[in-house]
Amino acid sequence: MRLQRIAIAVALTAGFSGLAAAQSKEVKIAHIIDKTGPLELFATQSNVGLKLGLEYATGGKMEVAGKKIVVLDKDSQAKPDVGKALLAAAYKDDKVDIAVGPTSSAVALAMIPVAKEQKKVLIMDSAAAEYLTGSKGNRYVFRTGRNSDHDGYASAEVFGRPGTFVATLAPDYAFGREGVHSFREAMKGKPGQIVHEEYAPVGTTDFTAQAQRIFNALKDKPGRKIIWYIWAGPGNPLKVMDLNPQRYGIEVATGGGTVYAFMSTAKALIGSESATHYYYTCPKNPANDWLVKEHQKRFNSPPDFFTATGMMTGIAIVEALKKTNGVTDTETLIKAMEGLSFEGPKGRNFFDKTNHQLMQPMYRYKFIEDPKGPGGVGLECGREIKIEEMKFPIKPLPN
Repeated sequence: MRLQRIAIAVALTAGFSGLAAAQSKEVKIAHIIDKTGPLELFATQSNVGLKLGLEYATGGKMEVAGKKIVVLDKDSQAKPDVGKALLAAAYKDDKVDIAVGPTSSAVALAMIPVAKEQKKVLIMDSAAAEYLTGSKGNRYVFRTGRNSDHDGYASAEVFGRPGTFVATLAPDYAFGREGVHSFREAMKGKPGQIVHEEYAPVGTTDFTAQAQRIFNALKDKPGRKIIWYIWAGPGNPLKVMDLNPQRYGIEVATGGGTVYAFMSTAKALIGSESATHYYYTCPKNPANDWLVKEHQKRFNSPPDFFTATGMMTGIAIVEALKKTNGVTDTETLIKAMEGLSFEGPKGRNFFDKTNHQLMQPMYRYKFIEDPKGPGGVGLECGREIKIEEMKFPIKPLPN
């Protein structure tokens, strides 16, 4: 694929005389993604998006501050020990300047200490557990993707209304538990209430036991009753619909999963609403217009959930290198990235200086019938939920 062969050299510009002179004429980026395993789809999207972002941010020239951009793709196989080893080898053997990835929060947790040990920048593009840029993070780690707080606090804007009772269903690992924790924190002080939490192992095929406990917690509540679920990996929590929650007046809504490739399975959700990180028709800006047009032209489909995150990563890297005039020294990069603001497919974003999380808007939406959409399903985009509306706490890095 053409996007996987990008590496165009130009002359090194003057500016950082002593430091720049010692720099390589390449910027080497390792993209460590979970290409093998249950998160392969998301990994592929982020990889495509990263390369599109690098292309967009350089105006199609694929050059920044006179340096050749080289992207090395590596497969963590969704295994924490493999991801950790690949990152160490990328820094030590491949001499990469920046590492990007992974998709899995568990793999990310294993990789974070390596960035600190090697004193090199790691940009997390997809892993969403909040603590990765909080209590478990460090000063070498940045995140361009949304985190669980974005999901939770945006969802609270939708489900925190008076007379609303919510039970949650999530996978029993870091992403699921962190996601529910963020939603629970966001709902504090809201008129709506979370009355029950349920977790199921990844790969669950029979949700009868979880559904029965949820039904018991919700069925006698007055007002609106909702099962709010989040999921990533094998298993289909929409199987709870087979158990007829409607007989108790219970609705089912997702916590924001709008992966285009899975929309065909969401027909049962038509009419439900929630908030999402990205859906290709929601943002209205030049960067997203370019992304939608180019992705449709090259892949005959619209860009998906993690493609936008990958594009934001590519843009962030180029914008940081513009600020440093191509200098890839770690301390110089950190200084350039802290507080960095740029325009991406979600509009204006910025890295928080305190914990290196990219602050970004979210989008309210409703599932609708759409004959042109996968399986006859589409999204009706509502209003943008602005960064300042979500008001989630910024937890500083431990060091």
